Amino acid sequence: MTNTAAVAPAPWPAPRAGAPVDATVRIPASKSLTNRYLVLAAVADGPSRLRAPLHSRDSALMVGALRALGARIEEVPGDGGFGPDLLVHPLDPAADLGEATVDCGLAGTVMRFVPPIAALVRGRVGFDGDPHARNRPMDAVVDALRDLGVGVRDDGARRLPFTVEGTGTVRGGHLVIDASGSSQFVSALLLVAARFEEGLHLEHVGKPVPSLDHIRMTVAVLREAGVEVDDSVPDHWVVSPGPVRAFDVRIEQDLSNAGPFLAAALATGGTVRVPDWPAQTTQVGDAWRSILARMGASVEYDGGTLTVRGGAPIRGIDLADASELAPTVAALCALADGESRLTGIAHLRGHETDRLAALVAEINNLGGDAEETADGLVIRPRPLHGGLFRSYADHRMATAGAIIGLAVDGVTVEDIATTSKTMPEFPVLWQALAATADRR
Repeated sequence: MTNTAAVAPAPWPAPRAGAPVDATVRIPASKSLTNRYLVLAAVADGPSRLRAPLHSRDSALMVGALRALGARIEEVPGDGGFGPDLLVHPLDPAADLGEATVDCGLAGTVMRFVPPIAALVRGRVGFDGDPHARNRPMDAVVDALRDLGVGVRDDGARRLPFTVEGTGTVRGGHLVIDASGSSQFVSALLLVAARFEEGLHLEHVGKPVPSLDHIRMTVAVLREAGVEVDDSVPDHWVVSPGPVRAFDVRIEQDLSNAGPFLAAALATGGTVRVPDWPAQTTQVGDAWRSILARMGASVEYDGGTLTVRGGAPIRGIDLADASELAPTVAALCALADGESRLTGIAHLRGHETDRLAALVAEINNLGGDAEETADGLVIRPRPLHGGLFRSYADHRMATAGAIIGLAVDGVTVEDIATTSKTMPEFPVLWQALAATADRR
């Protein structure tokens, strides 16, 4: 009998930099921006072009989801360094899909952004994803759709899998939700609200919404597409009904994914440059400029290039609401010479994995001293040793292990391929970065 059981990949030996790195790194496009623009293009009033978009598992899942709803998305030649451009022909709300299925994988943007679009087409659209996707919070999306009059069949679970029964139109109006579990709940509704008959007045009630920068990003891309959004009152967003204007846009590189490479400058006492860093951006990753400076780096922005230099001991940090940057910050904190406190990140328990528990387990497994708090982490200095750093199928856990591996002998990372979620090129780019230490 043939054994067909899947074989787990061997752990990836994280390259150890025995000297300071000195590298210039170009990063693929932003996942957050790519998937927001894909959604807008699918409901726009004509064909749109995304130049130099991200090509990763998350963006491929979004493309597949929108195609399942009837959008036509073509790869066309472009000048981006990481793959072709995308030409998006919007979906036809008058078409009857009948039955369709959407694979969400582990992509929060797909499982949360796409169901409201499914309400704008005619047909029954089933949503499911990877096993852990069934644990990610979805209640605010399911409840919102029902409150808008959209049929959702979920056996009462308010989690994946579920089916959206679209009729081709949504009335809209005033909607109250609790978005304290994820800012994506707000973005999911705002991105399509202009296509609702009455637009949308979205009101949040409950604990503070995390990662407000991501909502500001959503509002900015909506306004670029000619959508009228009033966010002048905290916890209220008013989107006027009307067309979403077709667009031609070049996608910024992913500044959050630039973080591990910039962190390498501190971990090795070296220098890392990232060209084409935007002077102004809505990406949360722009916070690296201040975060890394507070941790002891020299940070310079000149001529569109961000340069980070290490050399001094890594300082501990008190940091609030690091959002998706927290795993990278935590890796540096594990190498720092003082105590660090990361707060305002309780929502990371509902990300690809429970990132707080995972970071504590893996840092401590290498000899560190990390503990969870109600809304974050405390990490104290302690000498680290080699060992396996588990990734939990979470791309940011994998890159956190790679950062520690630059400074600690014998670190291996479980399933480095999970970085393909947002950056398939990570292992190759990381090896090239580490190799610059050998050429000094």
